[in-house]
Amino acid sequence: MLDGRGEELRDRSVLIMTNDQFTAAMALCELDGIARRIVLYPPDLAADHLASVMESAQVDALVSDRVSLGSGIPCIQSFMPSAERIVPQNSDRSAQVETEWILLTSGTAGMPKLVVHTLASLAGAMAGAAPAKGVVWSTFYDIRRYGGLQIFLRAVLTGTSFVMSSSTESTAEFLSRAAANGVTHISGTPSHWRGALMSGHIQLLRPECIRLSGEIADAGILRQLRSSFPAARVVHAFASTEAGVAFEVDDGLPGFSAGVLSGTPDVEMKIENQTLCIRSNRTARCYLGKNAAAVRDKDGFVNTGDVLALREGRYQFVGRRDGMINVGGLKVHPEEVEAVLNRHQEVQMSLVRTRKSPITGAIVVADVVLRARAENDGRDVHEIRNDILGFCRGMLPSHKVPAAINFVPALAVAESGKLIRSHA
Repeated sequence: MLDGRGEELRDRSVLIMTNDQFTAAMALCELDGIARRIVLYPPDLAADHLASVMESAQVDALVSDRVSLGSGIPCIQSFMPSAERIVPQNSDRSAQVETEWILLTSGTAGMPKLVVHTLASLAGAMAGAAPAKGVVWSTFYDIRRYGGLQIFLRAVLTGTSFVMSSSTESTAEFLSRAAANGVTHISGTPSHWRGALMSGHIQLLRPECIRLSGEIADAGILRQLRSSFPAARVVHAFASTEAGVAFEVDDGLPGFSAGVLSGTPDVEMKIENQTLCIRSNRTARCYLGKNAAAVRDKDGFVNTGDVLALREGRYQFVGRRDGMINVGGLKVHPEEVEAVLNRHQEVQMSLVRTRKSPITGAIVVADVVLRARAENDGRDVHEIRNDILGFCRGMLPSHKVPAAINFVPALAVAESGKLIRSHA
């Protein structure tokens, strides 16, 4: 893939910035154990972050198939990869280094954080996994993000087939291609899956396993997936770029049982100030960059920032600590309101946000995408809106009930597969 020049990158910090995922995947396989550090640059990241990323990671070599990188980029040795011209590797694999894998966080405004992993920490959740005959993995994620990289490594390390998505194709095209290639196991965020369920091509799939991660898997999306694929195992996993993979749930219910907190020999969990904290050999080592904060506390735990509530012996994810809305001094997690909205039979997906109020400082408003049947059954939109509001009033305290509901044709979803929020 590098025309046999991999040895020139030994002990160097290499930025991988390619247009397609396959070329990036080949570079990862070729450079792990050779390069001192490999930095995965997601294609959706703003170009004005590139110079800062290169400085923080001390990048001294570049693998890229892009013609131009723009102005202000340091002049370093560049390698043009070729996915069509693969030659035998000439690197001495007997003298491997423990390569650092640098992943960039998503979902935050401004400069992303550079998170340091190794192949061992990234592959910790796959330890001991046996090859499974007939399994074909795929994912809506890009493999240059943590969620996609996990599925790619799962396929590679267990010797199973893997079908990549592409940013150049529509959801319908990807689903058609996945079905044509016999995909049996497929992962994505709940937002990915809500979008897929709106596609007429979703029924082409015959999955044995559906996996959700990256966002809260609420009762609404779990119900829709069970209805569409009654024979499939539906799993939602908790993982983050910093904390790694912590656990997965396959009982068909949102949240997780209190017993999950006891962890496993590889993963310890606890709750501090209602927030999930994780310690394991799957967590990241550190952040890179000037004045970078610590990933772990003094005891080795990563504070995930995900707030939990114990309800009837089961922990429910209610939202991110940094995303709360203040309504007259009362706290509202947007995700908690969305979980209720998404349970309504006419709602496909929703986004809850804040709007200024002269009385309470802020009010809760919701943008809602209706399911196709609600748009076509002839009901008046005011009737549907009042029905949804009544549903919310029966399940939420008054300060959490949306003051307004706007019906929209679609919601903005980032390349990471997560809903784009004003605070993120």
